[in-house]
Amino acid sequence: MNTQTLSLTHLVREPKTKSANPPLLLLLHGVGSNEHDLFELAPHLDERFFVVSARAPITLMPGSYAWFHVEFAPNNRIIINPGDAEASRNLLIKYIDELVAEYSLDSHRVYLMGFSQGAIISQSIALTRPDKIAGVMAMSGRILPEVLSQQAPSEAFGRLPVMVVHGLNDQKLDISYGRNARDVWSKLPVALTYREYAMGHEVTQDSLRDIVAWLKERLDSVPPPPS
Repeated sequence: MNTQTLSLTHLVREPKTKSANPPLLLLLHGVGSNEHDLFELAPHLDERFFVVSARAPITLMPGSYAWFHVEFAPNNRIIINPGDAEASRNLLIKYIDELVAEYSLDSHRVYLMGFSQGAIISQSIALTRPDKIAGVMAMSGRILPEVLSQQAPSEAFGRLPVMVVHGLNDQKLDISYGRNARDVWSKLPVALTYREYAMGHEVTQDSLRDIVAWLKERLDSVPPPPS
């Protein structure tokens, strides 16, 4: 189902395991892609999740969207538009509340799962507003230095579950970005899981298997509230 009634166009997969207020898994795609990309993973994801795959707000060309404008410069330099990134971060914080209200979801069980630029924005939200989410899963992304000045105080994280996965052969975002994210999270009171894979800028069967297992563990460890 594709719906445009909220701030962002999105696709929905309703949970097959019915509950009064299901947990939300929000999928955020990479630059140049769209809401259909990560939605292809939905059949593999825990059936208890209400899965939403959102389309980024910036149109690059038909079928191609971004959370912020970016330029890949020589010598592994990445130049972003920080105003775009901040606008998308704030938009998604608002959008989470919209989704919870629209679909009667559990506001205490909101999980983010992003790839590449979607992983960047997911981590920006987690670092600045950990109160909004129950966990974040970042695939092949990085942490924007610009967001660190807005980082929430340590006591706000409360052992937030964080999973970071990255490819050793990533030619788009070098493995050093994944390791930097690991180092940033390691200094905070979160429950960090970090994995490296013999892959490029992609999702493989091995990484997906571990991601699916991690998400299942999160739901198993945080049961729904009594009805």
